[in-house]
Amino acid sequence: MMGGHHAASGAAAWVAVTSTTPIAFGWYPVSEVGVMTGALVCAGAALLPDADHHNGTIAHSLPPVSEGVTKLVATVSGGHRNGTHSLLGIAVFTAIAWVMGLVSVRTEAFGDVLVGPGIMAVLLVAFAVRALKLTGQRRWWTWTLSLSLAAAVAVFAPEEWYWMPFCVGLGCAVHILGDMLTTRGVPLLWPLKFRSPTWVRRYRWMPFDDVWRDGGNISLPVLGDAGSWREWLVMTPVSAYALLGVGWAALDQMGFDTAAVWESATAWTLATSESLLGV
Repeated sequence: MMGGHHAASGAAAWVAVTSTTPIAFGWYPVSEVGVMTGALVCAGAALLPDADHHNGTIAHSLPPVSEGVTKLVATVSGGHRNGTHSLLGIAVFTAIAWVMGLVSVRTEAFGDVLVGPGIMAVLLVAFAVRALKLTGQRRWWTWTLSLSLAAAVAVFAPEEWYWMPFCVGLGCAVHILGDMLTTRGVPLLWPLKFRSPTWVRRYRWMPFDDVWRDGGNISLPVLGDAGSWREWLVMTPVSAYALLGVGWAALDQMGFDTAAVWESATAWTLATSESLLGV
């Protein structure tokens, strides 16, 4: 799956899981500020498994440091689409986020400032902004936006960062799910790899050959190859949903009665449907 689509799927998943609006599940409710900031952070977290890719979004985000980091991650994880694309990879990234959440600095003016989550937010938002092309090629604007957002939340609403480990874990899980829906699949149980049986590889038994890849990757290739028209067909409404969810949270934060608007829209839709059907 393409980097921008990974980021959009992370933002959409965050909205669906954390928002309490009628268009979301609200399984892990956070504030409107949490929905808005978390959508960008989760979009960036949804790129983390590609920290093993020498030519990915993360590698180009802050060269030459980022390029060196991706080479190191690739070496440790066994190359692209190995360790970082597994259940173990999700656990490691989540654990890093949890440890970073313990890093804070006490100040007289603002009390405890959570520096660790702030640093993670800067990086993840920068990844998301770059992948979604929100600032074009202006790298300085990307970092200005990321630093401003993270600093504002870290100083004025530090309680928001309690969700950082969950956000990172969710973003990584969504990334791996997205790649599992493409033809190459993912090594979910890395470092364990179970190659498909000889009879599957020799006779190309369908659908086993597509689902259980030669190298042991698991795939449900409903999206086809990365960047295919099927991927675009699925990800366009997913991206629109993420934008709708963030916009809804922004309106709620500003004091708009979005619940009343939703009820009016639902009632109008129902009345229009009944009229068209002649009920």
